[in-house]
Amino acid sequence: MDRTGKEAVIGEIKESFENVMSIVLADFRGMDVGSVTELREEFRKANCGYKVLKNTLVKLAIKGTDMEVMSEHLAGPTAVIWSTESPADAAKVAVKYAKENKKFVIKGGYFEGESLDVAGVDRLSKMPDKPACQASLLMTFIAAPQQFVRQTIAGPQNFMYLLAARERSLNS
Repeated sequence: MDRTGKEAVIGEIKESFENVMSIVLADFRGMDVGSVTELREEFRKANCGYKVLKNTLVKLAIKGTDMEVMSEHLAGPTAVIWSTESPADAAKVAVKYAKENKKFVIKGGYFEGESLDVAGVDRLSKMPDKPACQASLLMTFIAAPQQFVRQTIAGPQNFMYLLAARERSLNS
């Protein structure tokens, strides 16, 4: 690859990593083409990027950025998986696939300025995804008004229960 080709690839890597939330690095040695194609499709469904890139080009692309801390994991054949929508998406698919296919080995990753080891990627995969976080936040917003309404109507409601009980006792 000539110099202009390398510069173009470095530019593409920088552009891909511009809004990245998390990155997973994995070794894919020994996997057949069918398995890699299946894996790429799983990442595509999860809205994650998956590329096999030269380590030196990735190191040059991340030099001087927060992502430079993950350079320690860039050795040997490396598949780079990233997510721009949810930090846990790439890790969830990678961890699940690594458990099913022993030839796919997670090396480490990157999240919020920190380099992750294999255990860190595993912890990242257990984080709730974006819809779960949105639902949790929505329930938090709804809880206070619901509690207010319950307490506001509790007095009159309890008084009505008292009157109904008194009426039943008089009719019996």
